[in-house]
Amino acid sequence: MVGSRRVAGDKWSQRILWFCAIGSAISLYMVAVERQAQNRGRMMAEGLKGMDGASGQSGEDV
Repeated sequence: MVGSRRVAGDKWSQRILWFCAIGSAISLYMVAVERQAQNRGRMMAEGLKGMDGASGQSGEDV
């Protein structure tokens, strides 16, 4: 009877381990997507600054 408890315990611990692994993978994916969005926004902002500089406007009040 002790052996059947051990098998059941191993099954549940393995399920918990898989759940944690999948949760970690999802979290890493979400962080990567967020960083990609931030980089895209930064690149667009730098592109707009470059366009302002190319048109002769420095954006400073003198």
